[in-house]
This record gives sequence, C-alpha cells and structure tokens, in this order.
Amino acid sequence: MGENVETNIYQLRDAQDLAEKLELDLVEISPSANPPVCKIMDYKKFLYQQKKKQKEIKAKTAKVVVKEIRLGPNTDDHDFNFKLNHAKKFLEDGAKVKVDVFFKGRSIIYKDKGEYILLRFAQELEEIGKVESLPKLMGKRMIMIIAPKK
Repeated sequence: MGENVETNIYQLRDAQDLAEKLELDLVEISPSANPPVCKIMDYKKFLYQQKKKQKEIKAKTAKVVVKEIRLGPNTDDHDFNFKLNHAKKFLEDGAKVKVDVFFKGRSIIYKDKGEYILLRFAQELEEIGKVESLPKLMGKRMIMIIAPKK
C-alpha cells in the first residue's frame, strides 16, 4: 500500500482517509487491475526524485561536439598544415572533426583534387583519429567526418 501502511484491500474512502491522516497522497499505480492498485506516498517527493534521476542520466551522456574545417580544392601546403594542426587539437579535446572541401563556381570539375585533399587529411590524422565516414559529394561540397580514437 505504501509508506508505513500494510498491504491490503481498502475501500476508496478508507484509503483516502488513511492517506490524509498520514499527510501523504493516494496515488493510483495500476488503474486497469481489479481492484485498482494505489499507493500512499509523498507525490511531490516522488516527482523530485524522478527529475533528479533524469538529470543524472542526462549528465552522464556524452555530448558529441562536431568541429568543422573547410578547405578548397586548391589549398596549398601551408594552409593545409595550419588547418591540420587545428584538427589535431580538436581531436585531442575529444571532438569530432567534419572536414569539407567547398567547390566554388566551376571548381567542381576538380572533384578528384578535393577527394585527394580529404584522404591526405585523414592519413595525416591517422594516429589520433579514425575516419567515420569517407569523402562523399553533397552538392558543392565534399564531406568527410573524423572521430577521435579513444
């Protein structure tokens, strides 16, 4: 039946009086059972504990951060290395890195250059990150995702 009350079958009015006497709430647990199952408890305390459990569960789930690095199909070595260092830092901090090559105007004809740059990027980050999705063309950008190694 609940807190400090023996389990038994009570009339509704008796159960309500008992709950009132104990300064607690009569909560219906299973309305479809015959007879319906109720419990005498502090309902606000119950709700508080449920909310607290939900917060704990939410806090334990890891938040995935995705950092984005944009390259061009004709990115030179200095810029490539500069962005590579940023990607290394992001992966070491535990974030995923989304690397994309953006094709402006007619540069879309250099798809193979874009794929080469992305694969080179992945190869350079091989020891600290693993490729989660290989380069794929979506509209005017070629995208690849790299996740940190645990």
